[in-house]
Formats: sequence, C-alpha cells, structure tokens
Amino acid sequence: MIEETETIEEFLTRCSADVEEAVRTAAAAEILPRFRRLAEHEVAHKSGPHDLVTDADRLAELRLTEALGALLPGSVVVGEEAVHADPTTYEAIQGDAPVWIVDPVDGTRQFVHGDDGFCTLIALAHRGVVMASWTYAAARGQLATAVRGRGAFLDGERLIAGPPSPGRDLVVATSHPDFTTDEQKRVLRALCTDGVAPRPCGSAGLEYLAVARGEADAVAFSWEAAWDHAAGLLLVEEAGGAHLTGTGEPFRVTGGNTLPFTAARDAATARRLAGLLGATA
Repeated sequence: MIEETETIEEFLTRCSADVEEAVRTAAAAEILPRFRRLAEHEVAHKSGPHDLVTDADRLAELRLTEALGALLPGSVVVGEEAVHADPTTYEAIQGDAPVWIVDPVDGTRQFVHGDDGFCTLIALAHRGVVMASWTYAAARGQLATAVRGRGAFLDGERLIAGPPSPGRDLVVATSHPDFTTDEQKRVLRALCTDGVAPRPCGSAGLEYLAVARGEADAVAFSWEAAWDHAAGLLLVEEAGGAHLTGTGEPFRVTGGNTLPFTAARDAATARRLAGLLGATA
C-alpha cells in the first residue's frame, strides 16, 4: 500500500516483490492450469479469427486487477480484456492517477496452440511515463523486470542489449501478417533491404525481451495498444536500447504515435530502422 507522502519510486522500492508475487500467483492459479488443457468452450474470438481470448486471459486479468489495485490504492488498471468490454477505460492512461497496464496472456494464439511462447505483461505508468515493468513467461519460468533508472533484469541477472554484431543482417521482428492491413504491410516492406532480415513476430512481450537480451536486434510494430508495448519498451530502454517512430520521436504509451515504430538494442539501430520506416510512411 502506498503511503500519502510516498513517491512512485519509493513505492517500487518497497513493493516490487509484491507485484512479482501477484504476477506469479495469477499465472499459477489461472494460466498454467489451462496450458495445453483448454476446453473448446474456454476459447473465443474477438475481432477476427486470429484474435483469440480464453478463460485464462479473463480470469488472470480479474485476479491481477484486484491484487494490483490493493497494492497501490488510488491507482487504476487498464487491462486488455477490460478495454475490449469497455473501450472508454483505455482513457485512464492519459490521466493523472498511476496506471497498471496489463496484458494477462500476451501471445494468446501461441497459448491456445500449446506453444510456450506467451507471457504476462504488467507495466506501471504515471502521467504517460512507464516507471516499472514485469514480463513473466510462466511456462518457461522466466521473469524479466525493469524499473526506470535502475536497469533491466532477467531472473535477477542484469540485461545489457549491446550493439549488433557488425557485418551481419539485423534480425527484426515485425507485426505479423495476420494482423496487418495492406498499407501496413507496404510500409513494413521498407525493411526488406540489404542488411536487414525481418521476420513475423510472436508474442510482442517476448520479442521485446529478445531485444533486451541481445538475441534479436529490433522490433517494428504497426499498432499502439499499450498493454503490448509498455512493459517491453521500458525493458529495452533499461537494457541500453532505444525506441523511435518514423518521425524520429520516442513512442508514447498515451498514443498519437506515427506508425510503424521500432525498438532496438541500441540507438544507432533504432535511428536506422526508423529512417527506413519513415521514408515510406
């Protein structure tokens, strides 16, 4: 619980472990018991055939909403499934109250198909600034965390993305073709050039983690939903990376960004890719 005179930074010093426990508890109670055991009635479609939601998504978000709200009274929770039910709840990201941004199962399609490439994403933002994030790949037993100004960590080990190796193509995860319009595909094709090796993304959260670990060089995404990006963007930043839109501005979780945008393991790579995307946007 935050005290009246306590800052967000002080709250995070005291309560980061409590947030980690809330994430692990929600996954253990609602997500992992359904992994590779989903019944047909536990899976539904939202906006289209590839946009899936499961009971694990809904129930984990409800559990996280209760736990995170109790940890930080006066905060609000913006969760993917709550916004799907009532789009006006997304407006809280632009308000003055601290906001928990929650994606209970990022990579639902992978989860439904029994692939372990999914994660739970939590970010704490205040007045448009992401202050902390948690990326929990429950099926892999991995937890990545970041606090603004304090670094990024995977299972307690510091993450340093570092620059790409010279002389090899940049590995860039891009918006999956199943979720992009013809116009978005056209702009993303700017990355099909010498020295760049684009590939479709899986779970956005795990792609950001791959960049922070230096296993991938960048991501290039064409949608803004804060629950997919907030946690990973801070993770990449705190590992030494950078993010830019095609107009050369950092991505804003409050919205209004020029799309697509990129997040890369170092600033030079971010500028190179943003220049390619901006030239065709």
